[in-house]
Amino acid sequence: MSDEARRSGTHRLVLADEAATLRLAADLAAILRPGDIVALSGHLGAGKSLLARAILRELADDPTLEAPSPTFTLVQSYETPRGSVLHADLYRVRSPDELDDIGLVEDLDLLITLVEWPDRAGTRLPGGRRLDIVLDVDPENPETGRIADLSGGVLWRQRLSIAIATRRLIDEAGWGAARRDYMQGDASSRAYERLTQADGTSTVLMISPQRPDGPAIRLGKPYSAIAHLAETVDAFVAMDRGLHSLGYSAPEIYAQDLSTGLLLIEDLGGEGVIDGSEPISERYEAAALLLADLHRHTLPTILPVTEGRDHVVPDYDRGALAIETELILEWYAPHIAGVTLPAVTQAEFTRIWNRLFDEILEAPGTWTLRDFHSPNLIWLPQRDGHAKLGLIDFQDAVIGHPAYDLASLGQDARIDVPAGLELRLLAAYGKARRSDDPGFDLAGFARAYAILGTQRNTKIAGIFARLDKRDGKPAYLKHLPRIEAYLRRNLEHPALEELKGWYQAHLPSLFAVE
Repeated sequence: MSDEARRSGTHRLVLADEAATLRLAADLAAILRPGDIVALSGHLGAGKSLLARAILRELADDPTLEAPSPTFTLVQSYETPRGSVLHADLYRVRSPDELDDIGLVEDLDLLITLVEWPDRAGTRLPGGRRLDIVLDVDPENPETGRIADLSGGVLWRQRLSIAIATRRLIDEAGWGAARRDYMQGDASSRAYERLTQADGTSTVLMISPQRPDGPAIRLGKPYSAIAHLAETVDAFVAMDRGLHSLGYSAPEIYAQDLSTGLLLIEDLGGEGVIDGSEPISERYEAAALLLADLHRHTLPTILPVTEGRDHVVPDYDRGALAIETELILEWYAPHIAGVTLPAVTQAEFTRIWNRLFDEILEAPGTWTLRDFHSPNLIWLPQRDGHAKLGLIDFQDAVIGHPAYDLASLGQDARIDVPAGLELRLLAAYGKARRSDDPGFDLAGFARAYAILGTQRNTKIAGIFARLDKRDGKPAYLKHLPRIEAYLRRNLEHPALEELKGWYQAHLPSLFAVE
């Protein structure tokens, strides 16, 4: 495929047989989302219905779904785990006006729509989210072969490139026949699939294309650059290999396409460190001891990605720490607390935090994995020592204060960590550090822990408010009472007396416990 074809969003695929057509259906189903229109063109017998039916079965997660052709009914609807799907065959439509009578063009932004003979709709099908597929018989293999020409607008270019590169990667890695299942992700832009072979062996496909720059918000830089969020998959690969070199259980990387942002990685399984909604104390303590072990090492700041290509682990500097705390001003204050804070109040917030950051930035830094909490910790009972704890989601790692990750663990954003367990984690960590370094300052560490616990929960309060207000993801609001409780817990530390006064004066709802 030429670079020009990639840039224009057009792709020609040669499908050798029906199995290849079914694989294309699976690849397309994996990236479809509500609002998408798949327009299937080609002469009679070109395979439009075969491809549409295969896509439907993938979306429905039901290989036996009958999915009869809607040639006579014109439209057939389905409810699937991926949302509502509409399958239309417009062969018998003589005028686009007929579509008004059957309601085909209503609520298309809420549906995945598959349309055969889309030319009969005239201009009634919007083009922004439309993927056109033209099918024809392969003249060099007329018995079983087809040619599929895929084209879409700007919204489809990256998605098509990723889908086609993914197929190439998994085929070359020997996973082409595996079942592909979407895995529920978190709030990030990354996507994951579990690939399972017939014998039950599995791997995880990580889809992490280069992060697009957002609007410049400070010094000509977007938020992601200021906060040092990973721009490419290079950061994951580098940190993965760095953690492996220390004997920790980061996933093995089986295959990679760094230019597209694709990795096939070890499936560490689904056994975590919680039991329902309760932390398993022994596993949390194991995580604290892993951090203590990590922090006793002198760690590099430049890590290899591949030959001739390195990743520089960025500093968790003042700019990153500050831009994260300011999320509470921008999102939580107006959307959750219902207050608009004047510039002078925000300036006071910044002044107080800068004084606290002075303390944090004076301390020697270490690898800070940044989201070291239950969703990213996997229990591997068959392994020994620190390798019992599987680690994922570390691509945003920075060089920061060692207390940050322990605060991320002890004040888990997703489940309640009792104060007693949190103290046990601090004690276990401190004991392990002192056994290696008798001069380890536990009181100073606890002070930094309170400061960074407040910084992290301030950030998360803003992020969860933003996910609701901007991104339409209200489910994260259920975690806010926990985040607010952690904030109140941290603000009792004497080091945070001035900051506590600011929160009480300007965000009093934080302290209005029902």
